[in-house]
Amino acid sequence: MTIKIFVTATNTNIGKTYTTVALMQEAAKQGLRPAGFKPIETGVLNGKPADGTILLKTMQELNPSANELTIDDVVPIQFELPAAPYVAKGNKTISFDLIKEKLKKIEKVCDILFIEGAGGLLVPIEDNLFMIDLPAIFKVDRTLLISPSRLGSINDTLLSMEALTRREINFDLAINLYEDYESFEEVTLPYYKKAGESFYLLPRDLSKLISTFSNLHLQ
Repeated sequence: MTIKIFVTATNTNIGKTYTTVALMQEAAKQGLRPAGFKPIETGVLNGKPADGTILLKTMQELNPSANELTIDDVVPIQFELPAAPYVAKGNKTISFDLIKEKLKKIEKVCDILFIEGAGGLLVPIEDNLFMIDLPAIFKVDRTLLISPSRLGSINDTLLSMEALTRREINFDLAINLYEDYESFEEVTLPYYKKAGESFYLLPRDLSKLISTFSNLHLQ
């Protein structure tokens, strides 16, 4: 049975695609066939989803079983306008039947599937439907919340964690060490330690994170 992980973040431009690629690479090192899936991508130019193209290229390099997949399998819903799906779709209705069909297709060729959201948790998709609703819709095993290391990130991280907790969504917190990483240990890390929050630091803890995900079906 395929392990499904929903990858989200505290906002846009936090590093979801970067993290998803790193997770796929580490999963392959641990003997798993990885795959990535981005159900909705906006800001698509000339029919080439930037994030989805990276995911497809990476998974096909790591997982020969995925070689027959196309970009339309990896990113079934594409919009040109770089905006929240609710806005980018205009008067169109987003087909979750199509998304689920493509999801099932990719599940058949991998052991672990990373499903990448768009933007943050409360990015709107349809009326009363947000990114935070996708873990339940896709019946994922775990959600991974990506947070940046920059100054000011604590507020957004706590708001996202509160939203996930209120929805009773099981999640892990991972912090991407890239912005303000030189001052992270002095400026941001002390809060997480004092508050007793459990978290992973990336890329340092990639191996540990994949091992955690691999054990989900054993629990």
